Amino acid sequence: MECDDAPITIEPEAVPSSSNAAKKEKSKKKSLPWIEKYRPQTFEEIVGNQDTVSRLGVFATQGNAPNIIIAGPPGVGKTTTILCLARILLGANFKEGVLELNASNERGIDVVRNKIKMFAQQKVTLPKGRHKIVILDEADSMTEGAQQALRRTMEIYSNTTRFALACNTSEKIIEPIQSRCAMLRFSKLSDAQILAKLIEVCQKESLSYVEDGLEAIVFTAQGDMRQALNNLQSTANGYGHISGENVFKVCDEPHPMLIQDMLQHCIKDDIHKAYKIIAKLWRLGYAAEDIIGNVFRVCKRLEMDEKLKLIFIREIGETHMRIVDGLNSLLQLTGLLARLCQASEGI
Repeated sequence: MECDDAPITIEPEAVPSSSNAAKKEKSKKKSLPWIEKYRPQTFEEIVGNQDTVSRLGVFATQGNAPNIIIAGPPGVGKTTTILCLARILLGANFKEGVLELNASNERGIDVVRNKIKMFAQQKVTLPKGRHKIVILDEADSMTEGAQQALRRTMEIYSNTTRFALACNTSEKIIEPIQSRCAMLRFSKLSDAQILAKLIEVCQKESLSYVEDGLEAIVFTAQGDMRQALNNLQSTANGYGHISGENVFKVCDEPHPMLIQDMLQHCIKDDIHKAYKIIAKLWRLGYAAEDIIGNVFRVCKRLEMDEKLKLIFIREIGETHMRIVDGLNSLLQLTGLLARLCQASEGI
């Protein structure tokens, strides 16, 4: 009987390369929207509203946070701040101890009675003195029936669960919920705060930019950090260079320099030159609401006689109200220019 003495070769097991895992992680980060990629993870990274954030920092160190309502305009970090607080309070138990419902979820009475109530009833092992956290984003869009049901749930499960509500206007939250919560208010971010963050992101992403490009993004953002980062990423992806002209093309807003020239003609009581600019913007397809919004923003920043500026702002405000009511024609905007010129003539 013959034996085959040929050497047996054993293939080594395929071991996943750590460099491949790192590449995948890097690729995943690269594909993330910048609003998520640069979302603050700690209180120190949050931009603006330092007094309010420091108050939350006190809750985090004490460990026993109350129910809270954070009210403020969009894109100033309301939900991000609540998530940072939850991370500090719960640590490794963050996933099991937090229920987050945002604007994409239905928040009728059934959700409160089922999903939120079931979460509040669940037993989760947490560090001593810590509580489960329910985060309700855009809480002011909840129906009154859902808010009444939530009020009762907050009362029953106060020993095990804390509620954090983020909303744009606290007036839409019913009084019984407001009285059970600590009220915190966020304000719009300043231009300097947004500009500092934009420069930081540009440096991290190695972007080519000029000063007027970043100023254009700050102008279009209007105190909204989320809008600023979205506009920055859109311009970077579309043109590769952050300039004022590129930003306004991407954001599709009337250029403020054109609006400024138009207002200067109104100050000089030159209705014909002012009308040429408004007619050009209209032909370019800009909506009346976008035009009047930018007219107001530029007028606020314009250096002119204070008394005349107040008259201009009043007229712009009244025209804006008519446009919102549906009178969004070129005639309405032309009438505004005529009244501005008339006001300049009377000063």
